[in-house]
Amino acid sequence: MAVDVFADVEHRMKSAIEALQRELNTIRTGRASPTLLERLTVDYYGTPTPVQQIASIHAPDARMLTIQPYDKSSLGDIEKAIQKSDLGVNPTNDGQMIRLALPPLTEERRKELVKVAHKKVDEAKVAVRNCRRDAHDTLREQEKSKEISADDLKRSVDRLQKITDRYTAEVEKVGQAKEQEILSV
Repeated sequence: MAVDVFADVEHRMKSAIEALQRELNTIRTGRASPTLLERLTVDYYGTPTPVQQIASIHAPDARMLTIQPYDKSSLGDIEKAIQKSDLGVNPTNDGQMIRLALPPLTEERRKELVKVAHKKVDEAKVAVRNCRRDAHDTLREQEKSKEISADDLKRSVDRLQKITDRYTAEVEKVGQAKEQEILSV
């Protein structure tokens, strides 16, 4: 029974790290990347739609993103969504596509982005600890219902802590890599 608990907790902790990586990919660094627009939704015929579903996004160089809508009538909607977003960039609409010129990051902005990244890393650590807590509760319930012995519970809790420590270190590593990426000029 405890084996099922460990498989589930490892799966959930891996999911937390994957979610962290997706979140960190949306934080702007010095380079233009289509992932910056991943969370951007456009009001397309009254329905909030991710911009990737209505346009192709390319990064022709390190400081430029181009957005080519499949339907030219959606250019204005995409432009409005970018202006309302927290990207801090003004879109340029030429009637065919939208260009986003990303200015170089200032030192102050880089520090703000590092704080945002740290916040996301802390949220991921909390998610990992919540997985550990849930697994620990399950193990205690199994011990109460006599499915596992007290010694098995002790060994399982120790193993659970080692798994938690490993995934917490992985979260830290992902966070440090993003911080280095943000701070590199």
